[in-house]
Amino acid sequence: MKVEAYRAALHALKIWDPFLLDESGLPGPRANLELVQAVADEGDAALFKRYIALTPEQAPTNSREVFLAVCGVVGLGRLLADGDIDQLIVLRKCASDPRWRIREGAAMALQRWGEKDMDALLRAMADWRTGNWLEQRAVVAALCEPKLLREPKHAKRVLQLLDKITTSVSKATDRKADDFKVLRQALGYGWSVAVAARPNEGRPLMEKWLAVDDRDARWIMRENLKKNRLAKMDAPWVESWNRRVAARH
Repeated sequence: MKVEAYRAALHALKIWDPFLLDESGLPGPRANLELVQAVADEGDAALFKRYIALTPEQAPTNSREVFLAVCGVVGLGRLLADGDIDQLIVLRKCASDPRWRIREGAAMALQRWGEKDMDALLRAMADWRTGNWLEQRAVVAALCEPKLLREPKHAKRVLQLLDKITTSVSKATDRKADDFKVLRQALGYGWSVAVAARPNEGRPLMEKWLAVDDRDARWIMRENLKKNRLAKMDAPWVESWNRRVAARH
């Protein structure tokens, strides 16, 4: 079912929980993200608050119950886009949740806000960029989305934020921490999205990090060179840097 069909189905129901649990796609590899968006569209603040109150014990990572929590988190993004700025505080906590699905929900929620007011999202993410590893990961996951980078000025600011976050990575001392690895993984694809949106500014930044003597920064850049979007953007450039990286190793 598409999002609109799910919205219609929800309109016909007085109680949503059983339907959401049955249609969640969990446990399994992929949650029903179309249904998540429909719930975010149609739910209210009371419903979202009840769902996000589900703890990791009540709603473990791959359980059906965590789907309700994800719906609640993404729903906060709609409230935020509607002007309820207080939800940003709650979402920042969600960005550091031990459950990866909740963290992903926080990024999806921020993207909803970005679609409505990208400048406001960028201002908030400039603050989160100075936070913990998982908050920085939320910045990457939220902003590195093609639909949010259509305006050149927005893509340029995202590249600047990625550069600052990668600088933090290069200065890290706790590189064995799980949260650090989660951020590194996000940067391993996020750069390619932003660079593809703004190649002239993005390529020199990647080249800078490919040349540094930092194993994690170079790993991040090598991972991005593997992404098809960069090959479509500039195949000779990608091939050239892949050769240089291979020769260096």
